[in-house]
Amino acid sequence: PATFREIFMTTNQTARSIVTSLALTVAACAPWGLAAAEEPHDAQQLALVKALPQSKHALIDGIKQVTKGNEVAISAKLEFDDAGKLSLSVYTVEKGLNSDAEHNVLKELSGSPVQDKWNPEVEVFKDIPHVARSSEQLSLMRLSPFTLVDILTKARKANRGTVFSIAPVIKGHKPVFVVLVATGAGKVSELDYNLLDASLLASSQ
Repeated sequence: PATFREIFMTTNQTARSIVTSLALTVAACAPWGLAAAEEPHDAQQLALVKALPQSKHALIDGIKQVTKGNEVAISAKLEFDDAGKLSLSVYTVEKGLNSDAEHNVLKELSGSPVQDKWNPEVEVFKDIPHVARSSEQLSLMRLSPFTLVDILTKARKANRGTVFSIAPVIKGHKPVFVVLVATGAGKVSELDYNLLDASLLASSQ
């Protein structure tokens, strides 16, 4: 029979393996992954804000273009793609909000917004980070009586600037829509709207 020391060593090794696996999973599911360490987030955001005037299409236009039939947008943003070019990205669920993530099709439609016509390419998510992120966004959108267009319209009426990101998230144990607005001179305002009643909970720069 195994000695107490052997049992202890085996248990300790198993625990370390579990902790390591969890750490790797959390890192993979982080919003911008481990690659964010290559460049400070503030520097990336500043560069993005400077590039926003190149876009000929607002977030709300992209959302309206891709939400046909049952398809529903669950988040949207202007960002840099893998090639460092400005991209308009919309996450959608093909079967709408009545189907959960397991029985839905989680997608991203993205493409350059600097042309007169936005022609997004479609990617169906299969990798763990994107599936995890879009599944959470779908679950939150199913709780809300509001669409992304509703919240964007509210944000645009109350704020001058360019809205470049909207996503449903859990913040401070509360479900909220986080909206980012470029207000000029490289500054960004964050607006947090209650996911259930669309009231403005917080505004910060």
